[in-house]
Amino acid sequence: MSNATAAAATSPSADAAQSPLARLGAAFVGRLVIIIPYLWLLFFFLIPFIIVFKISLSQTAIAMPPYTPVLDFNGGISGFLDQLKQLSIDNYTWLTEDALYFNAYVTSVIIAAISTLLTLLVGYPIAYGMSRAPATIRPTLLMLVILPFWTSFLIRVYAWIGILKPEGLLNQLLLATGVISQPLIILNTYTAIFIGIVYSYLPFMVLPLYSSLEKMDYSLIEAAKDLGCPPTSAFWKITFPLSLPGVIAGCLLVFIPAVGEFVIPDLLGGSQTLMIGKTLWNEFFANRDWPVSSAVAVILLLLLIVPIMLFQQAQARAQEQGK
Repeated sequence: MSNATAAAATSPSADAAQSPLARLGAAFVGRLVIIIPYLWLLFFFLIPFIIVFKISLSQTAIAMPPYTPVLDFNGGISGFLDQLKQLSIDNYTWLTEDALYFNAYVTSVIIAAISTLLTLLVGYPIAYGMSRAPATIRPTLLMLVILPFWTSFLIRVYAWIGILKPEGLLNQLLLATGVISQPLIILNTYTAIFIGIVYSYLPFMVLPLYSSLEKMDYSLIEAAKDLGCPPTSAFWKITFPLSLPGVIAGCLLVFIPAVGEFVIPDLLGGSQTLMIGKTLWNEFFANRDWPVSSAVAVILLLLLIVPIMLFQQAQARAQEQGK
């Protein structure tokens, strides 16, 4: 009895001695979970962006790399101060004077916006059907959506060349069925670009939509029907508003990479297609004008990041006001 009493008396002190260490370990793990994403953004976003921004302030040179060194300490403090005097925004001024870059930005945004809308129109019924399918076949349907990722992106785009060209599979099928009398010209047009982007980025739209629709409480739809609400009205008043987080996430996942897309416009759109991704490639590799191409990349990044940040802030304020 005395031993049990002694053990009971000593156990609180042991717990008290261990609790600071346990709290320290929990705090370290909590901070580590927060620090890792910031380190990822630091090494794979902020540092590369700073390097590109630094190149955009330099001047073209016949050297390797093909630009004048800026903001480095190879020449010591005095050399660094001399380089500060050589910094210039001439590359950004050049972009405002040449209509080519402005047209490329506008065309890229328009193509990306139309492609995002088309992807939403195609992906929403797919995600809705997957969410309403029996639970036993949902994993199979999900795997079929992800399956194209197992094949090289470049190979899938090349496959569309064989489908869309005048003597391709699509025209042969339409001619054989009598739908058309002569081959359609689809390849090397904006239609081919839309088809390629919608096909390539469709999983990025379907997966967030499916995640939102699967979690939705469909008893709300049944209650609306019992109260006499037509199916169409129930969809627009209940289903679609509840799936808006998935719609927004899917649209961002499609729109952002579509703006800077290079492979699809180059292979399916032809040489006449003007998009900012192709302009970047030409400046980097054909003209070897790294400072101008870096300035183009910086402006493109700002055009994408700033509206997204403003949208997130507005959404956060709306949620706080809703609470």
